[in-house]
Amino acid sequence: MMNSKMLKSFRVALLVPLTVLTLATAAQAQTAKPMASSASMPMGGMQSGAGGSADMKQSMMSGMDSMQKMQMSGDTDKDFAMMMKIHHQGAVDMAKMELANGKSQVMKAMAKKIIAAQKKEIAEFDRWLAASK
Repeated sequence: MMNSKMLKSFRVALLVPLTVLTLATAAQAQTAKPMASSASMPMGGMQSGAGGSADMKQSMMSGMDSMQKMQMSGDTDKDFAMMMKIHHQGAVDMAKMELANGKSQVMKAMAKKIIAAQKKEIAEFDRWLAASK
């Protein structure tokens, strides 16, 4: 069973990116230009840009849910590798959403770096897990 200190560390590691996303969304909302009323907007315009953010939040929540539901093996190394794979895959998924929906070239470049780095680390976890069976 995972000890409470380790579980707390995993939760903190998961909450930091979610907090950053929440703060970034709030900051964007404060600096965004007021939108026209929905009565005058075409249906497609109402979701412009919002889908990417909502999808990212859903992806993050899904990853957190997967980690919470993961059966702990009692082997700290294995549990770490399994949970980090889920965590890193969430980062890859969010970065792909940034590439598909983002507007900032700086953030898109960051997303590309994240995808490459996280995929490399996921592969390292996979190799370690396969060798540790």
